[in-house]
Amino acid sequence: MKFTVVLHPEKDGGYSVSVPAFPGCYSQGETKEEALANIREAIELHLEVLKERGKSLPGEIVESVEVAV
Repeated sequence: MKFTVVLHPEKDGGYSVSVPAFPGCYSQGETKEEALANIREAIELHLEVLKERGKSLPGEIVESVEVAV
């Protein structure tokens, strides 16, 4: 499965990362690669809990929106 993740550069360095499909699913890392590895693990754990509770796995529709700046 593929999910959209959003990397947020932190003022003091490193990144925090969130998953729009899973509100409350966050992680962080000192590098982009570490943050992505950590959020991958967080997503896997989240999916495992959903399965254990008999919940359906979410689908996600990703679209791009263009705005003038």
